[in-house]
Amino acid sequence: MPLPADTDATTPKYLRDKYAIVGVGETPYTRGSGMTTRAMGTTAVRRAILDAGLKPGDVDGMLSYQSGDSTFAPMIAGDLGIRLNFYMDVFGGGSSTEALIGIAIGVIEAGMCKTVAIFRSMNGYSQVRIGGTGVRSSPPVVGDMLHSRAYGWQSAGQSFAPTFMRHMHDYGTTPEQVAMVKVVHSEHASNNPKALYKKRYTVEDVLSSRFICKPLHLLDCCVETDNATAIVVTSAERARDLRHTPALIRGVAGRVNKPRLDMHYQHGPISTVAGHYAKDILWPNAGVGPEDVDVTGAYDAFTFTTLLQLEDYGFCKKGEGGEYVSSGITRLGGRRPSNTSGGHLCEGYTHGMNMVIENVRQLRHDVDDSCPVGPDGKRVHTYDYREGGCRQVRNAEVSANLGWAMPGTGSAMVMRRG
Repeated sequence: MPLPADTDATTPKYLRDKYAIVGVGETPYTRGSGMTTRAMGTTAVRRAILDAGLKPGDVDGMLSYQSGDSTFAPMIAGDLGIRLNFYMDVFGGGSSTEALIGIAIGVIEAGMCKTVAIFRSMNGYSQVRIGGTGVRSSPPVVGDMLHSRAYGWQSAGQSFAPTFMRHMHDYGTTPEQVAMVKVVHSEHASNNPKALYKKRYTVEDVLSSRFICKPLHLLDCCVETDNATAIVVTSAERARDLRHTPALIRGVAGRVNKPRLDMHYQHGPISTVAGHYAKDILWPNAGVGPEDVDVTGAYDAFTFTTLLQLEDYGFCKKGEGGEYVSSGITRLGGRRPSNTSGGHLCEGYTHGMNMVIENVRQLRHDVDDSCPVGPDGKRVHTYDYREGGCRQVRNAEVSANLGWAMPGTGSAMVMRRG
């Protein structure tokens, strides 16, 4: 759809379409990489730079995020022969990608650098497992952890479960409805050659898998993987001379939080997540609304997180998330496909960046699926979404990424095809 150009420099509208993601890169999603986070991060950043049609020396800014389980940006830059004019490594997880894209726009706008690589590198299966176990894990019970670990909230699932249970209580959301998130994402992953799990699951498969913590079954939970992912952000003006159709950034909302983030349950409604607040930044800044979006990437650490975000960002009315995700609208071929790579539930767990990478490829119309490659080297998409087939969304023009850290914190971004 045609979207208006904006020239009003007094509001964030001025930044619409002024910056773009021009390159993406990743390592395989594995369980046992046999590599350091430094080696994986260097590989992913190099691939993103090459994907953009740039040279390492063209990048002069770098951002990363981690939870004490990665490698700092200057080390990656040094391995690639890059001298940085700006870098920052932040502590954080699932809501970081979109927030750091906003920071990249800001530092380029401020004249501090010109092109920024953003990466996340993690051995999330073989080394530091997020649930608090693994070969490098011996977390102490200190500080705010006295409010959580002492009550059994060690893992993300345990911490988030009260929000999920409350939504079921408030709105009658059923396990069968929520299980459809896994079903749909597994259908998409079956058409993704690089997905860790390619099996198509049924609702019965999800509900018959063992409980992890109520209401989460094993198949309601994301996979654990070792991998690195990277993107390159630069100006839209510069993007016009690069390799691919750019994914223009319409608007971002970064690390928006509910009141009392340490114990967000003390400030209700418990079943409302941070997207309720972030949407009031995202949609006005982007100049579009949920109905204008063709494809979404909704953080799926769990089936419930996707449901809650789609609901609180306004893709359906509050309380109707269960009906929305089970209606077929999020399937390939549906009105608004979501997590077309299989997301964290099936492709691999990357703390959010793989869903941004997927939407960039969707907007470029060059998703790496099983469709044939033409003589010009470009994939010829069939739009046949049967198992082992296509996963390119037809005429994808506008995407939304909804990043999650926890029920009380979220980030988001809207992009459009350049």
